[in-house]
Amino acid sequence: MRSPRLMGVTAADQARTRVATVDDADLIARLLRDFNAEFDEPVPGQEWLARRVADLLRHGDTVVILLDGARSDVPADGVAVLRFRPALWEDGDECHLAELYVRPPMRGLGLGRQLLAAAMRYARERGARYMDLATTNQDVAAMALYESMGFNRHAGRGPETVAYYYETDLSRPR
Repeated sequence: MRSPRLMGVTAADQARTRVATVDDADLIARLLRDFNAEFDEPVPGQEWLARRVADLLRHGDTVVILLDGARSDVPADGVAVLRFRPALWEDGDECHLAELYVRPPMRGLGLGRQLLAAAMRYARERGARYMDLATTNQDVAAMALYESMGFNRHAGRGPETVAYYYETDLSRPR
């Protein structure tokens, strides 16, 4: 029997996104810690971060989309953290994409695109009219993804890197 990949089914076709619950806080914290460790960014301890994630999820202004693991031994392959706030200039919310992470072994398979599309769809369905995010010029793959998904780039300079601010109008589906 041929493998699913050979029959035209990719990891992205098999992956499933879902809205996380408070019960997922420990898993979310592990993914976020892995993300920060990958980029040598400081990160709080696992227990503290899991408690903080649980508190944020309970509050309701933060929503996490998980990309379930393609393998049974890996509970999740990616995470998107969305922060909602009331818009100033129009009715409805704005959505800030605080984090988007796909585990390194799963990159290049279209999972980041699937996760971002799910996050945008969720934000739109929740009534957000706008989504923004920030990244740096060091994350070339992320920049390409955001631009391919309709985000507009605005540049700002930092001491050693160029920081980019992206935004997109969620009122029209992609």
